[in-house]
Amino acid sequence: MNKGHREILQIALPSIVSNITVPLLGLIDVTIVGHLGSPSYIGAIAVGGMLFNIIYWVFGFLRMGTSGLTSQAYGANDYQETRRLLTRSISIGLFMASILILFQRPIEHIALWMIGPTPEVSQLASTYFRICIWGAPAMLGLYSFSGWFIGMQNSRAPMFIAITQNLVNIVASLLLVYGYELKIEGVAIGTLIAQYAGFFMAYFIWRRNYIQFGQSEGIRPLLNGEAMHRFFQVNKDIFLRTLCLVAVTLYFTSAGASQGEIILAVNTLLMQLFTLFSYFMDGFAYAGEALAGKYIGANDSQELKRMIHRLFQWGIGIAIGFTLLYGIGGESFLQLLTNEQAVIEAAQSYRYWAILIPLAGYMAFLLDGIFIGATATKLMLQSMLVAAIAFFLTYFTLKSSLGNHALWLAFMIYLSLRGIVQRILGRKILR
Repeated sequence: MNKGHREILQIALPSIVSNITVPLLGLIDVTIVGHLGSPSYIGAIAVGGMLFNIIYWVFGFLRMGTSGLTSQAYGANDYQETRRLLTRSISIGLFMASILILFQRPIEHIALWMIGPTPEVSQLASTYFRICIWGAPAMLGLYSFSGWFIGMQNSRAPMFIAITQNLVNIVASLLLVYGYELKIEGVAIGTLIAQYAGFFMAYFIWRRNYIQFGQSEGIRPLLNGEAMHRFFQVNKDIFLRTLCLVAVTLYFTSAGASQGEIILAVNTLLMQLFTLFSYFMDGFAYAGEALAGKYIGANDSQELKRMIHRLFQWGIGIAIGFTLLYGIGGESFLQLLTNEQAVIEAAQSYRYWAILIPLAGYMAFLLDGIFIGATATKLMLQSMLVAAIAFFLTYFTLKSSLGNHALWLAFMIYLSLRGIVQRILGRKILR
């Protein structure tokens, strides 16, 4: 294996491990409350977890924007700027977190009103939310640190942080729930402790390995007009792109729910196949972020071209592998997730859509990473707008005749168009 492929894998593989450990935080919480004697606890964790997933998903620009800008500064050997970027990103994250904490009550009331859980679940979810919201500074700060570490070509740090968070969450939650009998409060506090454990671990990794990368210069260089404008422009585009992505994802769930419990269950299970695939492809997208930014910062167009070629070799190979895996073992995977025979039988009519996901979506994942590294975020936003509009037009045009198949067809078109439009708009980058 040549140096270029090793370079990709050194970033991609730890990122895949990090991605896989992320849902374990929620899974651990659900497993613990699942033994407390009431389904309301499970419902409360599901509702509370969904609220925070949406909130933090919207602020994902802190990770992506920081990654692209940092990798370019790293490639240009401008270590002072890498330090400034981390400080800017964390400062903005902490400001956003303070806004979330300040307006936590209206956010909570609006979210629960929109979801409409039962009174018992609503009360427990409120308890969970009011404790975990205090973790916002840690979570948004971690987004900044994670993006910065990836931009510095270090994906192992986020992996170690994610593993540490899970271990701390397990120990703290079990101790508080079963040792101190705190129930939902114990789970929430355990999650909160794990979030701050991750944040402080990120800080100590930075202190140990990177503090020499540029010394403190005071506040004036941080507020440089041109640099701040570029920072906010990149993050604004990513923020708007994320809103489009959230709109499509939430509507996909809502449209499935409107067709009854069986269809909702089928779509939820099949989307787990997409989620599993995305964990792997995101790892290679992160490699694209780090390496594209580095070579653009170093003004090395030839190595950038070679890296993109290698990245697509990995992407196509993984897409084909997952297509074969889902074609051969998809039904076994569904049976692993549920023993509801009615759901498994209904899923047979839609399973081929899940088989098509890897080939339809791999290009969008890889180009997202490359474009973030290139800070070509406006092109990302434009391609997402085209794809999101196509999703809604396709579904509303065909839903009366195709039903749930129209929803999956719209999702496939959405995934494919994201990659195709990015490829067309980003010809200069990809040449």
